[in-house]
Amino acid sequence: MVKRLAIILSLVLIAAYLIWRSFRPMNVFIIEDKIAWPIDTSKAPALFGKLNAKTCGNCHKKFYQEWKTTIHSKAWTDPYFKADMKFDGNQFVCRLCHTPLDQQLPSKVLGYRDKNKWDPILTPNPNFNPKLQHEGVTCAVCHLRNGKILGVLGNTNAPHPVKIIDSPNQICVRCHVSKNEKFGVFSKLPICGTVAEITKSKKTKIGESIFLNVKSLGCVNCHMPLEKRPLVEGGPIRNARRHLWRGGHDPNMVKKAITVTFNQTEKTNKNYTFKLSIVNSGAAHYVPTGTPDRHFTIKLLAYGKFGKVIKQKLEIIKRNFIWRPFIFELSDTRLRPGLPRNYIFQVSVDEKPAKVEVIIRYHLLDEKRRRRINYKNVDPISYEVFRKEIKLLN
Repeated sequence: MVKRLAIILSLVLIAAYLIWRSFRPMNVFIIEDKIAWPIDTSKAPALFGKLNAKTCGNCHKKFYQEWKTTIHSKAWTDPYFKADMKFDGNQFVCRLCHTPLDQQLPSKVLGYRDKNKWDPILTPNPNFNPKLQHEGVTCAVCHLRNGKILGVLGNTNAPHPVKIIDSPNQICVRCHVSKNEKFGVFSKLPICGTVAEITKSKKTKIGESIFLNVKSLGCVNCHMPLEKRPLVEGGPIRNARRHLWRGGHDPNMVKKAITVTFNQTEKTNKNYTFKLSIVNSGAAHYVPTGTPDRHFTIKLLAYGKFGKVIKQKLEIIKRNFIWRPFIFELSDTRLRPGLPRNYIFQVSVDEKPAKVEVIIRYHLLDEKRRRRINYKNVDPISYEVFRKEIKLLN
């Protein structure tokens, strides 16, 4: 009798836990110390004023003009981010990458109540600067550490202290690394871990090896291309990086990451056969990367003589998850670096096709999730990256 009661009680507790998890989803990654604490600005030289980007732009005009066009500059104000953050309960951790400076936060972090650092102990921040908060990932977020400006160039005669770093990739890994080694998360790669994808592709281990091999990550090679220009107006011409960070929001950047071919390969008495090949030829990480909402759709279409669609096929390149009660990765069909993905499309000769067409679109957000989080977008959430048609002679 006691054994039976113990079994029943255990089953009730397990059921209660699963029900609880169904209403309160698990957090998807581990908050490491490097992002758990805001960036200290207390030692910033008086020269930097209130740390706003415009002050930096007084000397570094081109860098400032580029920054203003970026998603980094909208890291706090982006409408999608705001809708997503509200839907997820306005969790404090979001601020630690989108507004990492201590002066950008309305609260000071005194510590954490849990070891995973999702439950911060907060107190009002007397130094909170709302205008600086609205600059998102501003100049000081990447460059200010312990009162010095991080950079890879020496002997610049700068009016502020400079600390030389080996690689600008060191700055990227503060926010663009995440781990998922925690109970209840069953995924081969962190859900938003772009650097983990690079290290896997290069057959290295995620963890400390990221920082030991930070030079080889290649982040800035694509997202901050080199250009010969002065750091300041009238200064000597140097190799300097553009401050653009173009990615998934830029159609040209996505087009550069992939190579697509679409050709007719065979015709028999029964079928026309076409082959589509798509390969991640330009990115060291998976494509798409970042949030799992991002994906490709591939439409293969066959048209009749009068333009009517007589056959179609849809392929989706995406990560698929179950989010509750635990996080399970069901599939990951994204494009790994250098590995071609091939699709075959056959159309019956009897259907008398006049032409076939392929249309590939990149989606920043899944439509179902857009509705779920009540994101009333003004800008499109998808765009075309490839289209080709092949006319047929019957």
